[in-house]
Amino acid sequence: MEGLFDYVGHFGRFQAYVYFTCAFQSISCGIHYLSSVFIAVTPKYICRPPGNVSLILLHNDTVSRFSEVWHLWTSVNDPLVVQQENGEIWELHRCNLYKRIDSFTPTYTYQGNKTSYSCSDGYEYDYTNLESSIVTDWDLVCDQEWLAKFVQPTFMLGVLIGAVAFGDIADRVGRRPIMWITSSCQFIFGVAVAFTFNYYSFVIVRFLLAMASSGYLVVVFVYVTEYVGIKARTWASMHIHAFFAVGVMVVALVGYLVRAWWIYQIILSLLTLPFILCCWMLPETPFWLHSQGKRKKVESVIATIQKWNKVSTKCTLSDLCPVEEDSERTGKDPLPAKKHNVLDLFHNCTFTRRTISVWLIWFTGSLGYYVFALNSVNLGGNEYLNLFLTGAVEIPSYIVCCICMDKLGRRNTLAPFLLLSTVICVVIMVIPEDYETVTIIMSMAGKFSIGIAFGLIYLYTAELYPTIIRSLAVGSGSMMCRLGSVVAPFCVYLKDVWIFMPQLLVGIMALLSGILTLMLPETLGKPLMNTMEDAGKVEANEESKRKSVLEANGVMMEKLESSGADISDESLMHKF
Repeated sequence: MEGLFDYVGHFGRFQAYVYFTCAFQSISCGIHYLSSVFIAVTPKYICRPPGNVSLILLHNDTVSRFSEVWHLWTSVNDPLVVQQENGEIWELHRCNLYKRIDSFTPTYTYQGNKTSYSCSDGYEYDYTNLESSIVTDWDLVCDQEWLAKFVQPTFMLGVLIGAVAFGDIADRVGRRPIMWITSSCQFIFGVAVAFTFNYYSFVIVRFLLAMASSGYLVVVFVYVTEYVGIKARTWASMHIHAFFAVGVMVVALVGYLVRAWWIYQIILSLLTLPFILCCWMLPETPFWLHSQGKRKKVESVIATIQKWNKVSTKCTLSDLCPVEEDSERTGKDPLPAKKHNVLDLFHNCTFTRRTISVWLIWFTGSLGYYVFALNSVNLGGNEYLNLFLTGAVEIPSYIVCCICMDKLGRRNTLAPFLLLSTVICVVIMVIPEDYETVTIIMSMAGKFSIGIAFGLIYLYTAELYPTIIRSLAVGSGSMMCRLGSVVAPFCVYLKDVWIFMPQLLVGIMALLSGILTLMLPETLGKPLMNTMEDAGKVEANEESKRKSVLEANGVMMEKLESSGADISDESLMHKF
């Protein structure tokens, strides 16, 4: 079937229509993956006193309303002293408050007796930069703070389950119906999130939304790959990520313009609607139809592609698959294929080393991607601009990735950028806290670097494994990727332990992954492997090349010694 594109074109008008229609919906996936950064934002807050406040005291500053004190309150550990209309003096902290006994004069320091109370009357929030978030609506602070921190991890858990479930279902029922279902669910659940009535209903609906978004993203990669020829497949599959990045930029823009979380959620979800209205026109892929023996439908799809691409030379299925045509005439069935499982990825020592390395790269790429993205709003400066830039830097990173992977090779592109990510993380940790602009620039550089690794590993994994276990390899790698996205929010929360803990963890993982990548074989310009033996030969050839280089160096050293030449380090540097 791969020969189809030699007849109808590798990226003609029909493929362009299919590609950009599907890629547009990937924007919605990027939106929902990162929308929580502004849905679950926690503003400044403090315990609300039980009565009406007439005066608020912070050090030497006195105001009459809470809205006037937030810009003065720079340290959350400093209490606010308030006087109520009945004359009572209260000392307010973030998670508790104290009533001063026998005190009716508001002074900031007080050494007398105080009675402690919980925040039973709720909290006062800083609404300077937002109208509402789920934190302010449902008081997800203090003892309930962990609930707000679980919003993103539970979403990513849904992403993990959705990728596994819908990927398998798409192989059984087809790519087209799954794209319909997941797109419709993205719209329905996306709007439903805005009308949830409490935290638990919010998390459940967003979990279902995550499954739908992940399911679409997994299936659309397969769908696009099966419609684009090999000459354009690398660029086409890589730039699905670019549309995802556009979704991140849309989140930043809408978050800046709309400060009420439920309105913000509805607007973001409406972007799914255009695709739902036109996705019914997309046909099933000829590859899946052919695998199900639906020859007439395959012929119909091929005819449609030829018509759109204005191909004069007619192509039939018998031209593409003469072997199967012969089998049908003779009545002989092809030999059944042996079923493989994940244990085949550990077939021998070579495969074991390769699989462990690939899984670690998948995990690191996803971990770094989401740590840099989620942490961008904590870098200082304008949080909306920071998130917008994290999406914007991805687009050139994929262009650079496509150029480098075809010029330098897969391994020689992946390893340097993983190691560069380590260097950038170290640099961020040594930048003084006052240099916010420099920190932001380096964080964007880190997102650029890890983005290249994140985009490249999809193709590299497919080329490292033979056909019989290729889907298993990519699928298991994708599982590790989703696991990294689940862990990423917790890494960001560790900034409360040490401000540079997220960068430290990403840097260590990127260093290990980069070193292991150097031990993988190069796949640029080499045909795809079909059997386990082919994959073993690639590794053996790489090993023989390394031995040949070492032996050549040894022979050269012996010749230099026998000729009495100076073999000191300085002389060798001049010679070579």
